[in-house]
Amino acid sequence: MYTIIRLVMMLVLVANVQSFAQAVKVEMRQSANGEWQLYRNNAPYYIRGAGGSTQLDKLVSMGGNSIRTWSTDNAKEVLDAAHTKGLTVMMGLWVQHERHGFDYNDKEKVKLQLEGFTSVVKELKDHPALLIWAVGNEVDLFYSNTAVWDAVNDIAKMIHEVDPNHPTCTVTAGLDPEEVRLINEKAKHIDIYGINTYGDLGKVKQGIRDAGWKGAYIISEWGPNGHWEVAKTKWGSSVEQTSSEKADSYEERYTQFISGDTEKCIGSYVFLWGQKQETTSTWYGLFSEKGESCEALDRLEKIWTGKTPSNTSPHVDSVMVNGQVKGDHILIVSEETFEVSASISDPNGDKLKVNWQVIPESTDIRSGGDAENAPQPIPGSVLRNKGETAKLRAPQKEGAYRVYLTITDGNGHYAYANVPFYVVPRDKNAAPAKSVSFKKMTL
Repeated sequence: MYTIIRLVMMLVLVANVQSFAQAVKVEMRQSANGEWQLYRNNAPYYIRGAGGSTQLDKLVSMGGNSIRTWSTDNAKEVLDAAHTKGLTVMMGLWVQHERHGFDYNDKEKVKLQLEGFTSVVKELKDHPALLIWAVGNEVDLFYSNTAVWDAVNDIAKMIHEVDPNHPTCTVTAGLDPEEVRLINEKAKHIDIYGINTYGDLGKVKQGIRDAGWKGAYIISEWGPNGHWEVAKTKWGSSVEQTSSEKADSYEERYTQFISGDTEKCIGSYVFLWGQKQETTSTWYGLFSEKGESCEALDRLEKIWTGKTPSNTSPHVDSVMVNGQVKGDHILIVSEETFEVSASISDPNGDKLKVNWQVIPESTDIRSGGDAENAPQPIPGSVLRNKGETAKLRAPQKEGAYRVYLTITDGNGHYAYANVPFYVVPRDKNAAPAKSVSFKKMTL
């Protein structure tokens, strides 16, 4: 039902958009020495982009020039907002996923999808903020029917016929030589390869050449180590980088692996320009729920503009729970008190506000960025908060939890860290204890 509703929404989009007088020509060019370059209005255009459509003033102030969407939901509003800020848009066409129940052997549904996109493209193609059409996002994730690439090609072919002013792109989950082969073979109307990649970003430069892609590519999502790429506790909780550790990795990955490929990479879209629950509430978002920015954005601003922001985010050096650090297998007895501490600092000497919370481990882990429900903090967990140190009480219920640390500087910036731990039942015959050895438990 959701699929049909979405296709119908695309068909009726014509009622909510207006035609624009003149498109801005965007095209790919290859130089005599083999370097690919995107051109917009006949001038070179390197993408310094963000995945999301909020906080546009912040993006502009940092030297960004483009945003990416995953669908045409509110497309006109997004394009208009971007245009007023001098930004462009890689407009996503949400090609349906097999993992969500779409059958690419159903010719009628495939036809309906193409017709819906045709209407959308006709209505949006002349908007001056439009940069690239992204035909699908991670349609290869947990799929088996490669006919999806035929559908992607039909959509890209339609775009080339209807809109000669904007190139096409399709986006895969990571870089798989088999997907490159299939796109080369089945989707010849795709102009640019888009790659969503995190911890494996450093493998793309050589990998895409080895796989046989001859054209240009975009790093269409990138950021910290993915929740599937990190160490796990013995009970299965992924160990998240602190905001400061992420800042280091953002800077390294951009300077070495994105801007470092001047031959084929035409830019990138950092993920996520906003906040969302995905494994944790902080894993991918570059902003807090209140819109505060983190240290990674300070680094990107310096890279994009050559200037360090006048006021920057707090820094987290370390966090300890009962003397142990994240990644240790930390066990705490039900309802026992325990100590937490952090080493934090602020480059500008701002007065910092420190918040501690205990939150259950998420049990709603999904794939491909699908919406997740966020677990709620355990009330009454903080017994004493002295900023860099605090006394907490373990929840009563056995299970996996995290200690969350959030630091704000009062100037629109924040830092964060979290440490997974496991609550074990109290042994009624044993004396009270603040922690126990993991060797005593079998989880």
